[in-house]
This record gives sequence, structure tokens and C-alpha cells, in this order.
Amino acid sequence: MSQDQHGDLSAFSMLDLFRMEADSQTQILTDGLLAMERHAGDAAAVEAMMRAAHSIKGAAAIVGLQVVVQLAHGMEDSFVAAQHGRLKLTPERVDVLLSGVDLIVQLSRLDDAGAEAWLAANAAQIDQTLNAIAGIADLPELPALPPAPAPMSAPLPPEAAEPQVPVASGLAGEEAEAAAPAPRTATSTGAPAKAQAQNFDKLLSLASESRINAHQMHPFVGALQRFKRNQSSLFSAIEHLHEAIARSADPGLMEKSLLALQKTQPLKQFMLEHIADIETYERRLLAVSQGMVDEVLALRMRPFRDGIHAFPRMVRDLARSLGKEVQLEIEGEDTLVDRDILAKIESPLNHMLRNAIDHGMEGPYERIDAGKEALGTIRMEARHRAGMLSIEISDDGRGVDLEKIRQSVIERKMASPAMAAALSAGELLEFLFLPAFSLKEKANQLSGRGVGLDIVHETIRQQNGTVRLESEPGRGFRALITLPLTQSIVRALVVDVHGEAYAIPIVKVESVVRVPQAAIHTLENKQFFELKGEHLGLVSAAQVLELGEAANQAEDLPVVVIGRGKQSYALVVDAIRGEQSLAVQAIDPIFGKMRDISAAALLDDGEPVLILDVPDLLLSIDKLLHEGGLHQLAQAGHAERRKAKRILVVDDSLTVREMERKLLLARGFDVDVAIDGIDGWNVVRSGEYDLVITDVDMPRMDGIELVSLIKKDLHLHKLPVMIVSYKDRPEDRARGLSAGADYYLTKGSFHDETLLDAVADLIGDARL
Repeated sequence: MSQDQHGDLSAFSMLDLFRMEADSQTQILTDGLLAMERHAGDAAAVEAMMRAAHSIKGAAAIVGLQVVVQLAHGMEDSFVAAQHGRLKLTPERVDVLLSGVDLIVQLSRLDDAGAEAWLAANAAQIDQTLNAIAGIADLPELPALPPAPAPMSAPLPPEAAEPQVPVASGLAGEEAEAAAPAPRTATSTGAPAKAQAQNFDKLLSLASESRINAHQMHPFVGALQRFKRNQSSLFSAIEHLHEAIARSADPGLMEKSLLALQKTQPLKQFMLEHIADIETYERRLLAVSQGMVDEVLALRMRPFRDGIHAFPRMVRDLARSLGKEVQLEIEGEDTLVDRDILAKIESPLNHMLRNAIDHGMEGPYERIDAGKEALGTIRMEARHRAGMLSIEISDDGRGVDLEKIRQSVIERKMASPAMAAALSAGELLEFLFLPAFSLKEKANQLSGRGVGLDIVHETIRQQNGTVRLESEPGRGFRALITLPLTQSIVRALVVDVHGEAYAIPIVKVESVVRVPQAAIHTLENKQFFELKGEHLGLVSAAQVLELGEAANQAEDLPVVVIGRGKQSYALVVDAIRGEQSLAVQAIDPIFGKMRDISAAALLDDGEPVLILDVPDLLLSIDKLLHEGGLHQLAQAGHAERRKAKRILVVDDSLTVREMERKLLLARGFDVDVAIDGIDGWNVVRSGEYDLVITDVDMPRMDGIELVSLIKKDLHLHKLPVMIVSYKDRPEDRARGLSAGADYYLTKGSFHDETLLDAVADLIGDARL
């Protein structure tokens, strides 16, 4: 292993060097054995495994690990026999050789102090593995699977197959852990890795500051350009003055003006040359600073294979333990991914693969009966797409039974039968991400507890990513995961909220629009507008972030749409600045988790900006909606423009409510409606009304209580209130008037003109 590849190795002991070599060579053995199992007779794979086993044997001899020497020697003999066609590497024989690989990995990780005790405690299992490798040629070759059974014969259920147990499964304790993915280097321990990550963060911070400083040259260059224009105007004025003096025929003045004119020429040339130099310097500074950022980010990038190198072995072993035959095909192993993202998505990808094997892949006889090959295939593909990392996991298994999901949703009372029947395939698959939701009747060690896909969804969401599921019953299942390429640099939309800059990650922004105030409607104290045929609720960003009242009084409101599906909202901001690439800076842990905020950054001009946590923001919006009292966005600044008086009708009867609304609209009034007392109380506090018309008997809050609240309110006590009720007894009328109502009209004597006359008595005609 060359020093060019691994740097200065002088600080490592011989045992450390052996560990490094064992890690790399055992990975070659694992990959080669899996390849040989899939494609028998792969001469290149056999050759590579022979070299790897020989290298391990030589290195182990140097450090005195005789057990490893014997293991590697036995494996090398097996590979020589396979190369000459004397030994066929069947799955059973591959099991034995893989158990030897696991044991080599485990032995390479032993320290000097505990090696002898460990070898003594596990001597029987070590001998068993050595004997199994030595007698590998004596293992029986299982017959190939028969062709698909006739349609009338019942295939053997996959559960009936006897699970294959690898030889190494007998190893105790630490030996079982040997199957875990080995670290790439002997130095990849927790503390050095953490220190290395901190160094990367410092480098990125410095590189980002240099880029910001480079951007701050732009205003300076702009100021010089303005100075040059002012200077040109001054020189032009001097030239005109010289021409005027020349016409005056005064020799003294002419000489002085000519001297002044001559002195302007060097100044003009000086400005032209230096501005050109400064512009060139600015371009070079921007290029160098951006190059520094790119290089630091490149240091954080790792090939996709570094995070998934153990998956093919895991898939193969897990499938065999379940009596299935499954292979994993990986495309895009060289795709570069941020090291932090790669570390955090390893567990979700592991969950997806295990679910595919346990839930989706059929047993070999079931696959043959379905007209498929006995060997099932799971494909994992990683690639860059539109500036994002796209990971696709697909299998050719049985897929997901959508009707089973629909039935489970109904049984768990998550939706009514009618609503469940109307759910699309995509909406049904979303239920799989819910905690404790599983289609398995009984839980086992792999699945059935309803936590797998929930963890996947939550982890991907925390990385500002998305995951989407697709299923074709009988044909297979597909998961599409989209993630940022890096968490260190985020492309964000910068907006102004209450005079402060905030950033929203672009991957979380669905659209950006300007909404005319005339297009905003109100229902049940909630404001919305229509976008692409859907109603989107409007929420003030200033209110969600608890910054005070929204300051935007423009005719068109700048709106950022966030969220997806039923959890989509239109966030109203003061202004939209545009997109920027921001170097993410973690907020000091002393502040803890800040609500609605994920991180901080510096804009190109050096201004600090907070990056919003969109999932957290959506939760805050939901909470705000449930609590009521949303700020009314369409009314700001409209008092001067209102041409008609405004009336609020509060009634729980749809028929009465609509009749009153239409009567008042026909007379020229602006009319809003509320469906009960609570809704009416929220609406009347958030708008400007000239009259409230309310029923008495309503759910949640009756009309009498609503009138009392209005008359006790400091800002609303002068607002006229009319009660319209079926209750026509004198005591009912007295109760309403004593609560503060200005007019009591009974529905029994209700006529169109009666209502309109009463409104006219209280507030006059519709025009202001």
C-alpha cells in the first residue's frame, strides 16, 4: 500500500498497518465472493480474491497472527481450485468462505492485551471455521430449482423453506459483530473524525467569509463608477468654460483655462486605468474565493460506495436466512455525496433494503410460479439530478397491496370508508410513513412494528429531502429519495419579514407568486386564494415568527408557497430578494433548538440571515390555525379604499346565513359570514365591520355570549349588533337587549324588507 495513497504511515504500528490492509483486502474478498455467486466462472474475480487472500496471509505472518494465516491459506487453496475448475463456488460454499472473511475482520480488530483471552474463549468456533474451509469441497451441491410447477400443483410456501445458517453464526458475542461493515481505515475513530469535521467547518467558514469580502468589492466598484461619471461631467463643464473664455478674447483667462483643461487629461486617464484594474481584481477575487469554497466542499464529498459497501453482503445474507434468493445491483457508486449526508442516510437505506427483502421479495418457488426468475433483484441507483442527489431503490417483487392499505386505514379509523375509497395510490402509500403503521399481522425481528419507513421518512426530512413511493402489484416496488448534495451550502430564497432577512431552502419552496388583494377570500376566519385550481391558505410570516403585525400594505402581496398536498400554505412576506447560495453556520448549542429556525448564514453583502426550518414552520402554522386569531392580510390599508359598509353575518344555519348574505349583497353591502359564535368572535376581532348580525342558538358559543364579548371589548364596544332569532318571547328579547344588542328581530316575523329596514335604522345605506 503506497505512501502516495495513504500519506505518511510512519506513525502507525505494524498492527495498525495490518488492520488497514485487512479492511481493504476483506472488502475485495466479499465483493468477489458475491460476484462469483451471481456469475460463476468470473476469472477476474477469482484472480482478485487469490491476490487478496495471499496479501492477507503475508501481512498476518509479519504481525504473528497465525490463525489469520491459516484462514487465508485455506481460502487461497479454495480459490485456486475454483480457478482450475475443480471447485464450484455454490451459495453454501460461499457461506463458509464469507464466515472466514468475517473471522479475519474480527481478528484484525483485536488489541494486544485481549487477543490471547479472546482466542482461548473462541477456540472451538475458530476450529470449526478452519475445518469448514478445509473441507469445503466435501459440502454437497444442492440441486438447481425445478422449473415452474404446473398450475394445478400447489407450490411450496416460502415460509416452509429451511433457513440457511452460515457457519459463522455459531461464533459468540464479538464474532457475530464481525459481519458489520468494517471501517475504511484504522484511524477512523470517533474523536479524530469529529476533529476532522470541525476543521472542515472552520475551513468552509473562512472560505465563505473570503467570498463575502469579495462580493463587498462590488459596491465599491459601483461607487467608483459613479465618481467617474461625476468626474466626466466636471471635465465637460471645464471644456465648455474654456470655449466660453476663448470667445471672450482675454489672453490671461485663456491661458489659465487651457492649463486647467490640460490637467484634466491625466486625471481622466488615471480613473480609466485604475477602474479597469479594480474590476479585474474583483473578478479574480471572486473566482479565487469561489474556488476555495468549491475545493473545501470537494473535501467533504465522498463516493456513494463508501456508505453502501456493506449492503450487497447484507442483502445476500438476510435473503438466505429467509429462504429467499436476492441480489443487489448498485449503479452510480462513484456519485459524490456530502460525507455527513452519506453517514445519515445509511440507516434509512438499510431499512428500505430490509423491508424490500422481508415484505416485497417472494420465495424462489413463488417467483417461479409467478413466471419470474427464482433470483430476485433489488436495484439501487444514485445520481445527480437538477443539483440534487437522487437515489432510487426498486425491486421486482410482489409490490404493495393497495387494497390492504385501504382496509387497514379503515380498520384503524384513520379515514371513513367513503374517504378511503377516494384515496389515490400515492395517497395510500403515504400511510406507510406513519408511526406504528404496518401491513404485517405479526411482528418479527425484521419488521411488523411500524417503525421502519417512519424512521426513513423522518431522517430524510431532517436532511431537507423528500421520499416518494410507487408500487405496481405483482411487478415491484420503487422508492425515490431526493436529497441536497451537501448540507454545508444551501441554495435558498431570501425574503424580508418585518424588516429582517430570512432564508427558505429552495428545495422546500413550491412556488413564488404575487397575489392581488382582490383575489383573497375569507371563510371561517381563514383567508385563502386560488392557485392552479386549488385553495391555498394565507398566513403572515411575521405572525408565525411572532414578529408582530404584517407591515405589507401593497396592492399585491408577495407570497411563498411551502409544504405539499393538504399541508400546503402560502406564506406572506414583506419582500422577496431572490436566490443565494449560503454557507450554513450552525447556531451555538447554548441557544438550544430554536423554534422555526434551523441554522444561520451570511448573505453576499455580509448581512446575517436566519435559515427557516420549514417542517417546524408547518407545525407552527398548524398550531396557529387551531388556536384561531389569524391576522387578516387583505384588509391592511384598505379602509380608505372601501366604498361600501361591511357587515358580518353569524349563523349556524346555512340556509339563513346565505339568505341574509344575498339580501345584503343585493343592497350593496360588503358581507362576510361566520358559522358559529367562536368563529364570529375570531372574525370580528380581525376585521373592520360596521354591523354584526347574529343568531342566538349556536354551537360552541351562543349569540348572547358573542354580544356580551363584543360590548365588553375596548375596541369593539361601539360596534352595532343585531340579533335575528326564532325566539320571540318578551324575556328572550329582554335577555338579548340587556346583553348589549342594539336591535332584536325575530325570524317568525322575518321579511326581506324587515331586515333591510332594521339595518338602515342602525347604520344607514350601504355607501360610506
